[in-house]
Amino acid sequence: MKFLSSRRVVLGAFALLCAGGLFSAPARAAENAKQFIQVFGNQLVAIVNSPIPLAEKKEKVLPLVQKNVDIDGIGRYCLGRYWKTASPDQQQRYLGLFHQVLVNAITDKLGEYRGVNFTLGNVTSTGAGEYAVDSTLVRPQQPAAAMQWIVSEASGSPKVVDVIGEGASLRLTQRNDYSSYIARNGGNVGALLDALQRQLSHHNAPAN
Repeated sequence: MKFLSSRRVVLGAFALLCAGGLFSAPARAAENAKQFIQVFGNQLVAIVNSPIPLAEKKEKVLPLVQKNVDIDGIGRYCLGRYWKTASPDQQQRYLGLFHQVLVNAITDKLGEYRGVNFTLGNVTSTGAGEYAVDSTLVRPQQPAAAMQWIVSEASGSPKVVDVIGEGASLRLTQRNDYSSYIARNGGNVGALLDALQRQLSHHNAPAN
């Protein structure tokens, strides 16, 4: 099973960091989304391109993720129909593990990006209070990466809930991976939780 480790997910995770903002009335929501995403994107680029140590970059980026990405909402979506079959304790444990996994997937790659820039394109409503913001991530000596940020106000404030990169949805891809893993383990949500815990333990283990 893939745990947020593919190139597409890494690019998508990077794009997640650039999003945020405050939407007003529906008639102006698309333009507001674009303007505020530009502001948060500039904040991210300033951190990523700065000469400060990697550990300091992670510290500065983390609040942007926590404020502007609906990590719990994405996590519930990724668990799919198994969210309702999980016990309250399992739900709580899962969200805690998912939060750490997603944050690690984002911050672990910060050191690989320098000289980054991005441009914004069209903003369209996808329905249900969500907006898709087209963008292009530009990196030195690498092909430009086109992606869409999906932003929702369902949580009460605007949050990024998905990234479409290389033709695939981050949250849908992860839900398919998680659902397949749980199904292969007899529908046992605990098996996924144990796998996520092993992933985190391996990540946090000191290098030999």
